[in-house]
Amino acid sequence: MTVEQLTILSRTIIACRKCPRLVRYREAVAKTKRRAYLDWDYWGKPVPGFGDPHARLLILGLAPAAHGANRTGRMFTGDRSGDFLYRALHTTGFANQRTSAHRSDGLALTNAYISAAVRCAPPDNKPLPSEFHNCRAYLETELDLLRPEAILALGGLALKAYLRILKDRGLISSHAEFPFRHGAVHRLPGELPRVFTCYHPSQQNTFTGRLTHRMLTQVLRRIRNYLATASE
Repeated sequence: MTVEQLTILSRTIIACRKCPRLVRYREAVAKTKRRAYLDWDYWGKPVPGFGDPHARLLILGLAPAAHGANRTGRMFTGDRSGDFLYRALHTTGFANQRTSAHRSDGLALTNAYISAAVRCAPPDNKPLPSEFHNCRAYLETELDLLRPEAILALGGLALKAYLRILKDRGLISSHAEFPFRHGAVHRLPGELPRVFTCYHPSQQNTFTGRLTHRMLTQVLRRIRNYLATASE
């Protein structure tokens, strides 16, 4: 049933036009294109989640990249951030291949599902508060359907987006209790998923060495070890 419900959710996300600014931007980018991708038929729509419908790990990013997922239609696909992420996911056994070029390239995730706080590419990679709010129901539905045991937040904004959901549901008293720092592990109340945090694999972080392949794989291995222990 989860597969069918996720498919319905994906169709709903793809049809979304709640945010006029994002609609204008994503469609303008898809029309003008980047010189390197002039022969591409850009996706130019909201990007649904991607991965194993029975995943125990949900990986949460910020938003699609203008010439990455907004071009290919799949999360973290077609840009260097995605290349960096999927290489690490392959190294740690969550992905069947190291590369992510287009929606039909054969990439499959095992025990992992990738989502985002905002589903349309935002100008300057900076969604507005109203745009986070408009997209929130999609993330909430994914969380309710997947019921993951671990969350990997890629960056502070992704972490805040998840924690705001918990706060508004009365499950935590304040998101300030769970600050972002690379490599943090937050144990939340009750049976909530264990939260792991990592710098976002943006070029700003990976090109400067702020985030390395080893750093990301260490976080992913920690998650894999946690899930192995939790299932015992």
